[in-house]
Amino acid sequence: MADAISNQKIELPSERAFRVNPEHVAIIMDGNRRWADRRALPRIKGHEAGLENLLRIVGYLNGYKIKYVTVFVFSTENWNRPRDEVEGLMHLLETRIDDVSKGLHKSNIRLKHIGGLDRLSPFLIARINQAIEMTKNNSGLTLSLAFNYGGRADIVNATRRIIQEDIPPEKVDEALFSRYLYTYGIPDVDLLIRTGGELRISNFLIWQSAYAEYYFSESLCPDFNKDELEKALVTYSQRERRFGRL
Repeated sequence: MADAISNQKIELPSERAFRVNPEHVAIIMDGNRRWADRRALPRIKGHEAGLENLLRIVGYLNGYKIKYVTVFVFSTENWNRPRDEVEGLMHLLETRIDDVSKGLHKSNIRLKHIGGLDRLSPFLIARINQAIEMTKNNSGLTLSLAFNYGGRADIVNATRRIIQEDIPPEKVDEALFSRYLYTYGIPDVDLLIRTGGELRISNFLIWQSAYAEYYFSESLCPDFNKDELEKALVTYSQRERRFGRL
């Protein structure tokens, strides 16, 4: 698995060269369960295939010199899924995180976690913190895993912290508020990609994606390949971003 994240040496044909790359790409890798259902496989097999493909996509993005990538791994609402599926996901992460983190470190990728750790097992919390510590000085792509994350919860938690610190209302502006979000220190999203054919962002990075460009792919997560990723990046490079201006 570590090899899937290795720094990709990618040469793009001149006719597909990007005019401009996004600084921050956010990805909702959706469709693992449907991928497994269509193959009459246990759903955990879909999540395993999705994880393997996600690592390949991160490797490609690292090769494209993208600076920040945030991936929606598990939402605060996903706890409501069937118990056996949730337990399977947790087991998958617990058994793969060491290998994944070694691959990230080898590729000079820095790992961050956004979201709450309160509902995770002590074992998984320790492994996540260990991976973050091991990669903290890496200078390549910064990969943020949104695990037990929800955009609304992010905003509510930020508001609570501001209140707890007795910050006067007149001092609260967008710049200050952003410092209390999980993504503090990471620029806002430039390009948000969702696989699986759904046309929504499902409570993901609501504040941070206010001016993001969206790309929706029909490909299910395990099938989202380099060609589809290139289409998303080319589409982004062809859009004119005005940020509310004329």
